[in-house]
Amino acid sequence: MNRIIRFIIIAIAVFGFTTLAFGARVEKDDGKVYIVDQHGERWNVTQAETLGFEPRKFQYGIGRHAFKTLDDSDLAEHNRWVYDNTRVIGIAGGGEAKAFSVRKLAGHEIANSIIGQTAVAVGY
Repeated sequence: MNRIIRFIIIAIAVFGFTTLAFGARVEKDDGKVYIVDQHGERWNVTQAETLGFEPRKFQYGIGRHAFKTLDDSDLAEHNRWVYDNTRVIGIAGGGEAKAFSVRKLAGHEIANSIIGQTAVAVGY
């Protein structure tokens, strides 16, 4: 058998096995259904179950707290190290404004932040 085909068959077998072995942990509490990620955070999937989805088959990432949030505090007003030609993506609301450098976003793709009382995600 061709080595590539053999590799694909093995990969499918392993992927299928790990999906079954490491499916989402499901908890039911007060009439609601939750999946629990590997950091113990619970995600409410009650509505998804009512639509016919099986929570135990859900897949999820490594959790929202696994990565350090992109910090562009160096773009604060009156910072002498920020060049005038620095390209930024700016957001404003709730009497507050923030800027995220395009150069840093190109490496991170997304930055989570809070403007006023609202959580925002800035992507590039």
